[in-house]
Amino acid sequence: MPIEIEKKYRLTEEQREFVLRRLPTIGATLVREEFEENTLYSGGGVDVERSVLRLRRVGDCAILTYKKRFPGSSSIKHQSEDETEVDDPDAMDAILEALGFEPAMVYEKRRKTWDLRRAEVVIDELPFGLFMEIEGKESDIASIEAELAIKGLEAENSTYPQLTLKHGTKNGNLIEARF
Repeated sequence: MPIEIEKKYRLTEEQREFVLRRLPTIGATLVREEFEENTLYSGGGVDVERSVLRLRRVGDCAILTYKKRFPGSSSIKHQSEDETEVDDPDAMDAILEALGFEPAMVYEKRRKTWDLRRAEVVIDELPFGLFMEIEGKESDIASIEAELAIKGLEAENSTYPQLTLKHGTKNGNLIEARF
């Protein structure tokens, strides 16, 4: 079971621009830019406060992910994460629904992914704000945070699903955060 270790930050527009200028100067390489549609399902043992079953669509492909967050009060999240690529997202959606899972939430995201040594830095834009995530070992997260030297940087402890619940729009049984 792979363990994901990451820290999320809420950014202002000025901080986002600063980070995008700063990343190449500290050795980061832009890997990709993409638009995502994330559908989260309810049912079974899925509990939005601790676990997520997500179908992430990027272009014609998708990734099915199950995450379960470990309890803790640190701003650095530790969670188990299993995922697999899906060639036919519509078929996967139909399978999940046939198994009793229902789409509960959809949020869209524009993401820029950067590689920096042994870590990954992503800059996300969602309908409810701008964010940065650093994923890697705790020591790498702290090192990159220091190298970026962003003034007033605030950790965001809420997950995107939790933020979607708070800021999304209810459409029947579905909560959506779309551009």
